Amino acid sequence: MSIKKIVVVGPESTGKSTLSEALATALNTVWVPEYAREYLESLDRPYTEDDQLLIAKGQVASEDRLIQQANNYLICDTDLYVLKVWGESKYGRVHRWILEEIARRKYDLYLLTNIDVPWQDDPLREHPTPEARLHFYNAYRDVVINSNTPWADISGNEQERLSKALQAIELLGH
Repeated sequence: MSIKKIVVVGPESTGKSTLSEALATALNTVWVPEYAREYLESLDRPYTEDDQLLIAKGQVASEDRLIQQANNYLICDTDLYVLKVWGESKYGRVHRWILEEIARRKYDLYLLTNIDVPWQDDPLREHPTPEARLHFYNAYRDVVINSNTPWADISGNEQERLSKALQAIELLGH
């Protein structure tokens, strides 16, 4: 059986990492943390547009490394679409390599985390207003709708989100 690649995608502070970790535990597999967080936490300066390519390459390398340890499923806390949305929003463009990798890499399911959970402050987060959260939710919704990949909207409390995500993953097998 080939490894099914599941991506948790959505705006900032919508529980992507929490859900990714919970799914990996429930499915007895590994998850790919968001490389941008690790990268930005170690940066001793404000990030720039050039950092996006390094973050993208780090995310892809983590995913390619961890799939070797996966057990039926690889849970990805984000993918390169996040960098596409971020680049378009912040800089009005996206590096060609990122776009080429988006076209090349294939996933089996997107889990879109909804904005129905409270904002959690974090020094790396930039868009706390309800309007910004809705804007980015809609941007990610457009991404998954147009990805030609099955997707599910994930809302509710932590347990409800995990249950909805597991139901969506179960449907992949049918």
